[in-house]
Amino acid sequence: MAIARRFKIGHDEVFPFGAYLVAEVGPVFDYDKSSKDAKVQQVDKDNGLPLWSVEVLDADPEAGKKSKTVTVKIAARVQPVPPEALPGLPFRPVVFQGLSALPYIDDAGKFSRIVWSFKAEAMTAPGKSDATTAPGKPDASSSKAA
Repeated sequence: MAIARRFKIGHDEVFPFGAYLVAEVGPVFDYDKSSKDAKVQQVDKDNGLPLWSVEVLDADPEAGKKSKTVTVKIAARVQPVPPEALPGLPFRPVVFQGLSALPYIDDAGKFSRIVWSFKAEAMTAPGKSDATTAPGKPDASSSKAA
């Protein structure tokens, strides 16, 4: 079978009603390699870049309680910077570039259920071009004349 464990998926397929940051971007720690005194940041298995995570609100009005907030990991050399906040909104809207998904079974409760792990290459503000580069690199749109 040619289906990989993790597969590419468009932002709009996962978040058709939008996604909003509800927490700051932070490092993902590798608990197997970390100690009480020294935290070690987890690296992406595919590209060796440090992993960062951010919690987002899925604006789908039909999203269930357990799937209303989702964690998205971002593999980037430097900590990703969220888009600017918009006046009058309590959360920052965000679009994830290079999004991929990994389904797995969560059997920690009384019932097993399918849950999703999401990873992105970058995050941008809505309406930004897909030409926006990965975190740590200049934005392609910033080089255009005004």
